[in-house]
Amino acid sequence: MARKYFGTDGIRGLANGSKLTPELALKIGMAAGQTFVRGDHRNRVVIGKDTRRSGYMLETALTAGFTAVGMDVYQLGPMPTPAVAMLTRSLRADLGVMISASHNPYDDNGIKLFRPDGYKLSDELEEEIEAMIDSDMTQFLAHGRDIGRAHRDEDASTRYIEYAKRTLPRNIDLAGLRVVLDCAHGAAYKVAPVALWELGAEVFTIGDKPDGFNINEKVGSTAPEAVAAKVKEVRADIGIALDGDADRVIIIDEKGNVVDGDQFMAVIAQSWLEREMLMGGGIVATVMSNLGLERYLGSIGLTLERTQVGDRYVLEAMRSKGFNVGGEQSGHIILSDFTTTGDGLVAALQLLAVLKQQDREISEICARFDKVPQLLRSVKFKSGKPLQHKQVIQAIADGQAMLGLGGRLVIRESGTEPVIRVMGEADDAALVLTVVGQIEAAIRDVA
Repeated sequence: MARKYFGTDGIRGLANGSKLTPELALKIGMAAGQTFVRGDHRNRVVIGKDTRRSGYMLETALTAGFTAVGMDVYQLGPMPTPAVAMLTRSLRADLGVMISASHNPYDDNGIKLFRPDGYKLSDELEEEIEAMIDSDMTQFLAHGRDIGRAHRDEDASTRYIEYAKRTLPRNIDLAGLRVVLDCAHGAAYKVAPVALWELGAEVFTIGDKPDGFNINEKVGSTAPEAVAAKVKEVRADIGIALDGDADRVIIIDEKGNVVDGDQFMAVIAQSWLEREMLMGGGIVATVMSNLGLERYLGSIGLTLERTQVGDRYVLEAMRSKGFNVGGEQSGHIILSDFTTTGDGLVAALQLLAVLKQQDREISEICARFDKVPQLLRSVKFKSGKPLQHKQVIQAIADGQAMLGLGGRLVIRESGTEPVIRVMGEADDAALVLTVVGQIEAAIRDVA
């Protein structure tokens, strides 16, 4: 069933554009609020946001919608997405909401919803809410004493900081480590530096001065050059780059080189295997993860379970098949012993623990395997369905034939922006370049 509002990760779009408006946010508040009204207690919802200017507008509209159907609202202020998921559970809320467009530019925004247990909504629940949004909801309006009220939760930051610190293994602190932390001028700009400092690290923070418009601008996990430069400048042991809502993380080694999510997951998988913490006999990752990761895991007796792109699909596979480590090459790392969604800070703490335990350079620790040549291109399109065009279908078939059984092609339409992702992978780098280029050209011809 085609969905009108929800995409692969909540609702996202240009703030005050054709889709994401205060009117829609109000209706989402009413529809989602009514869906999660349960029992005869005062139902409550927690709302967090990143640092975009439009977050104030959407927060106010959502609050109006929730209170209109009788829910009490606890406004958390700027807070990482994983913190909202955690606080939804901790505060025994009936619903959690995060206002963020993650790594997108400041003029975009989005709305993510969490169930009482801190997990994202199922497709079925999202479809139920969509149907209500386009219906007459006046029958659900509360009256008199039943109308909800809004509160500002001033203790939320402290709760999350203490929670994150407790995920570090016992008898380990970060004393002696020089850490560069890039908060992307985003949701973690307050909590992440405090957590690392309280654990003993010497913290050099960048991307910690949001103004409502500079989120992800030349900083954060999508622009690791900033943290890499700072690492070399202050001779840090490691760089940590979060994205706008801090649910993903990219690591920079002491030489200023990027460590992607695949190498990150390899380190955690082996560390947890040695500590007898790893469950499921392997990890879960998406079709985008490098073949080198799969080969490495096999060499230490572990498996790689692949899913379609999207952290929600990684988490679904983890839960259904008994894994407790999963993630994406882009830096979404899910450690289900601690979290119900990707958490950049908590994942980074697990890597910092290995760094302290092994007393080696991070460049050595995170060089677990040689990557198989992989190329990813993003091709913009204006409208229509380019992947259904005969010319593109033929180009994809030809490309797969050229790569043979030892190579992989992954072509998909982004769920958050109008682009086609074209990924090719094989041991022959020149062949990968040729194949991806041909498919990219075919898409551009019809897009």
